[in-house]
Amino acid sequence: LFAGAKSRSGVRGRTAHGPIQEECTVRARRARRKDPAMVVTIKSLGLQGIKGYEVTVECALSGGLPAFDVVGLPDAAVKESRERVRAAIKGCGAKFPVSRITINLAPAALRKEGTVYDLPILLGILAAQGDIDPPDERAAFVGELSLTGALRPITGMLPMAMAAARTGVKELYVPAENAAEATLAEGLAVYPVETVEELLSHLRGRKKISPAAPWTPEPGAESGPDFSEVMGQENVKRALEIAAAGGHNILLIGSPGAGKSMLARRLPSILPDMTRREALEATEIWSVAGMTDRKHPLLLRRPFRSPHHTVSAVALAGGGAFPRPGEISLAHNGVLFLDELPEFGKDSMEVLRQPIEDGEVTITRTAGSVCLPSRFMLVCAMNPCRCGWRGHPSGRCTCTDAMVEKYVAKISGPMLDRIDLHVEVPSVEFEAMRRREKPEPSSAVKARVNAARARQAERFAGTEVSCNAHMTAARVGEFCRLDDAGERILKAAFDRMGLTARSHDRILRVARTIADLDGAERISAAHLAEAIQYRNTEILRK
Repeated sequence: LFAGAKSRSGVRGRTAHGPIQEECTVRARRARRKDPAMVVTIKSLGLQGIKGYEVTVECALSGGLPAFDVVGLPDAAVKESRERVRAAIKGCGAKFPVSRITINLAPAALRKEGTVYDLPILLGILAAQGDIDPPDERAAFVGELSLTGALRPITGMLPMAMAAARTGVKELYVPAENAAEATLAEGLAVYPVETVEELLSHLRGRKKISPAAPWTPEPGAESGPDFSEVMGQENVKRALEIAAAGGHNILLIGSPGAGKSMLARRLPSILPDMTRREALEATEIWSVAGMTDRKHPLLLRRPFRSPHHTVSAVALAGGGAFPRPGEISLAHNGVLFLDELPEFGKDSMEVLRQPIEDGEVTITRTAGSVCLPSRFMLVCAMNPCRCGWRGHPSGRCTCTDAMVEKYVAKISGPMLDRIDLHVEVPSVEFEAMRRREKPEPSSAVKARVNAARARQAERFAGTEVSCNAHMTAARVGEFCRLDDAGERILKAAFDRMGLTARSHDRILRVARTIADLDGAERISAAHLAEAIQYRNTEILRK
């Protein structure tokens, strides 16, 4: 660069030495770093709904006025990463480049949300200016930076880790708080990172970070309310056992203090254990909602969600400007409990109709459309009237028949038709409350439920159906055949009760579950009669 130029002594053609030669070398190195053709790519991950996908972070340094641009449909949180990255680079002892910085998040057609791109953007800048070598193509980086260079936890780690495993990533660098959750995705070496300095030391080969060990639950880590704590109510316990065995929806109707909520909250204790696939599906949703942590990265027990009756339709089904899972998706593979059902808004109740049938909910907004899983057991509880004392032995109900009709009419016919079992919860008698013998524990009930579910798993092997409640109409005709006595009973009930085609199939599904609990191959008249008694909607108008 200085050949032929005048030296400080004024002699033309002499090669520069000393400080001038050193400055020449530095300028040449900077010129190579600012080569517009030099683009560093860092692999990262993103979220679309509850599914992860691969994101390529491209970083280019070029000449011109200093600027820092992030493109590729970033939201406000991604744009603000510029200031976090700038402070973190200076905090770790590196020099922030005084040049034009362009960051592209590909694929550029998908909107990028959140703070997960802080770490890959920082590494891209350092690699582009030559402070570190570009990382291996099979390594991916996610994480939010603090201004001091420490890594903070992020949401949606599990679906992103599973997406990394699907796309061939072998090494995944995550905040230390998210490492346990990331190890649930098999086939990855997960590196827990506390600070940027620690990561740079690892990438330069000075002090390696040890991969995180796969997370395993502690024995007895999950426990909850037990059926042995409920005195009396044997008929209701039987109905809940049938609902758990077949995955059926159930409505509990009774006066205040009868034990409706108490029984419903003990339902998860008799539900069959989740399979690995079911646990991961449910945990993905909870991870996106930010409801997992280092100590509880995986759901070990089926979820139980109990939203208040003031919940909005959007909070129940999910949504927002950028669609997020709602209560019905958080209850996926578990229980959605709606206490005081008539007090829920009409929009909130009606939004449940399609997810109950399809097992998923589709949310469409201007920012895009997302399909969320929502295969849950619906458990509802309600009083028989506005004051709650209709039919109570004390006789203190003050509601007229017209008031009762108005109260019950808040629940639409199509909604009520989708509930398989309607069960009356009577007031507990004094003798039952003072009984000394301990009621049957949940473990004994769960053993029978597991046996019934095993028969269903064998019956539906190779299909997407997991329990009797999810049988299609074709499979109802195949697996719920009746003898002559059963046909006569069902026809009489159909005519007398005014059943619909949907309620006809739901009665047969419940009867199939009762037969599975008895270990019977065929549905008998007794099984069908018990199923029909749980369909009696007249208990709503007693």
